[in-house]
Amino acid sequence: MNIYNMSEARAKLFSLADQVQESHEPIILKGKRNNVVILAQEDYDSLQETLYLHSIPGLVQSILDASKEPLEECSDKLDW
Repeated sequence: MNIYNMSEARAKLFSLADQVQESHEPIILKGKRNNVVILAQEDYDSLQETLYLHSIPGLVQSILDASKEPLEECSDKLDW
């Protein structure tokens, strides 16, 4: 993960945005008052979706249990 101070980041903002989008690796910007992280929109959206799915009680355990079920025992019909 790359770390830049705010002055460096200001001078390279457009290239840093391109770099984050291409590499999908966040960049940390360190400042005197605070630090921030630059993420690609796609990565941010993915994190938000993951957090949402983890907030649904029992969903993660249900997915883990289902992943252990042999494929032959799975139904090709939807329950709904």
